[in-house]
Formats: sequence, C-alpha cells, structure tokens
Amino acid sequence: MPTARITVPAEELRRIARGVLERSGVSAEHAAVVADAFVWANLRGIDSHGISRLPRYVELFERGEANAQPAIRIERSRAAAVVVDADRAPGPLALTLAMREAIELARETGVAVATVRGTVHTGAIGYYTTQASQAGMAGIGIVAGVPNMAYAGARGAAVATSPLSVALPAQTHPDFVLDMATATIALGKIAQYRARGEQLPEGVAVTAEGEPTTDPAEAKVPLPVGGAKGSGMSLAFELLASGLANHPIVSQFHAGVTGHRQNALLVAIDVTAFLPLQEFRRIVDETLAAVTSLPASGEQPVLTPGQRGAATAVQRTLEGVPLPAKIWGEVAEVAERFGVSAPQLSGAA
Repeated sequence: MPTARITVPAEELRRIARGVLERSGVSAEHAAVVADAFVWANLRGIDSHGISRLPRYVELFERGEANAQPAIRIERSRAAAVVVDADRAPGPLALTLAMREAIELARETGVAVATVRGTVHTGAIGYYTTQASQAGMAGIGIVAGVPNMAYAGARGAAVATSPLSVALPAQTHPDFVLDMATATIALGKIAQYRARGEQLPEGVAVTAEGEPTTDPAEAKVPLPVGGAKGSGMSLAFELLASGLANHPIVSQFHAGVTGHRQNALLVAIDVTAFLPLQEFRRIVDETLAAVTSLPASGEQPVLTPGQRGAATAVQRTLEGVPLPAKIWGEVAEVAERFGVSAPQLSGAA
C-alpha cells in the first residue's frame, strides 16, 4: 500500500529549516545558506539530501560533531589554490564558501581548486557545482567521508559513498549536472525507502554482517557501483580530497577514530580561458541534443544528467514538495521543539 505523502510549499521548508538552524545557534546568514541547499535538493527530487536531514543536523550540533558557530579559515595558498578549514561547519556552508572562492580565483587564473578540511555532511554536491555552471564555468566536486560503504572483496564498511559531481553550462538545454555517489544507493535513499515502507532493489546493500538484503531496516552497508570500479573511485576521492586537505579519514577510521567528518575538493574552470563561453554552450547543447534525440529502448525518453532534476524543480516550485508523512512528521516535530511553527497539512496516498 502506498505510503501517505504530504505536499509542502518550498518556501515553508526554507522557513522551517532557517528557523530551526538559527535556534540551534547558527547565524541567520549561515542558516539561510544551509536551508537553501536543503530546498535545492528537494526541488530537484534529491529528497535524501533535503529537509529530511534537518533533524540529523540538529543531532550533530547537540553531539558536538558539528559546529553551529565555526571559525572558518580561508587561505589562498597559491594563485589558483585555496584551502578552507571548516572547523566542523555544516557542509553546505563550508562548500559554498569554497566554491565561491574557486569561482573568483578562476576568473583570474582560468582554473582554480579549493579543498575543504573537516566539514560535516556536505549534502547534495551538485548544489555546489551548479554554482559554477550558473557563473558560466565548469564545476567539478568530490567528497570524502567516514567509511560506510563496502570495498570490493572486503566485508563490512571500508570506504565512503563518496560522491562526484560535474556541472556544465548549456544554452537552451538545462545545464548538464552529473551528481552521483560511488555506491549503488546512498544511505539517505535507504532511509527514504524505509520511510515509504518499500523494499530495496536487490544487490544494492548488505547487512552489518555482510549478508545481502532488500529490507531497508536491515540494510547498513551500501555496495559500490560497478564493484571494484566504485570502490576504487571512492578510494581515489579519499586520497585526493583528504590527502590534499591533510586530513585523512579512511586510515584514521580503521585505526579506531570515530565521529562524523568529511572533506571535499572543488574545481572551477573558466571556459573563456579556452574558448568563448557561447561557443562552449553551443557544444554542450549540440551534444545533449544528439543524445536526447536517440531512439529510446523503452517507454521512457532518453535523458541527460540534470534534465530530470530541472523539470522536477519547475513542477515542485509550482506544486510543492511531496514528502513521506513519516519524514514530514520528523521535521514538524523538530520544528515544534525549537518553537518554529509548521503548517498543518493533510496527506494523500
């Protein structure tokens, strides 16, 4: 039986997130950045990284794993390199600042790289790379985190579900936005399956003991996409993001160091260092058109990365964001706890 869903206007989600974050000690300016990252994810259909994460952020603040008032340090170590020491700031804040720095530097140098050291939960990484594409640049981002995914040939959590995102500016098409984890499924999506009362697809996750399961309540460790390919990518991202940030995570985790933490590496490429922006947009458009015009193998049309998310954002901006009743109940509960009003909304199956 379908799980009841509640449709919430995007601006209500933004208001609730800002209110709860501010009452958790986050400044109004910083709360607005984090809330925008939540809503961006929900609007594009990435609900596993949207408002459902709000109670988790509160928990991270209360446990001291996240810092509501971080002393973020930004150091331009070279002309095209910047290091952001996040001081356990929420990921949306630290990575937004890092990408802004990279974009600014890339206008001068053509290409700029920013590392982020010691943040927590970066959210939907496409949110940051699209900041570059909206500035007429190419954006690349990778994240390293605490091991929660299997490694090919090993039992248990060994590496992280480290994501990769690439965003490129188009002209008439939606911007190309690839946003993927190195796992077959993100932990947040497993939680979404659990909230909807649905079984997982086969072959995407195992129990804590390493046994295959389709029960989202028992699934603890996602499997890497493509087996050795996905786990190899995750390890490469750890070596790049954590290595350049001088903040190793995987080796420390297996040495017994616990606690939630993440690092990131963001790249901004000013395409005008190579060719006129309009020419690059034309190439992107022509390439996307060539792919989407291919004959479909089934009933669904051929889509390119970013196309579905852009269409979903248009629809949800107009109609609101549908959330499982369980998720909305958790959000409304944490809002009430902090004295932030939440609208009384009815659900539909």
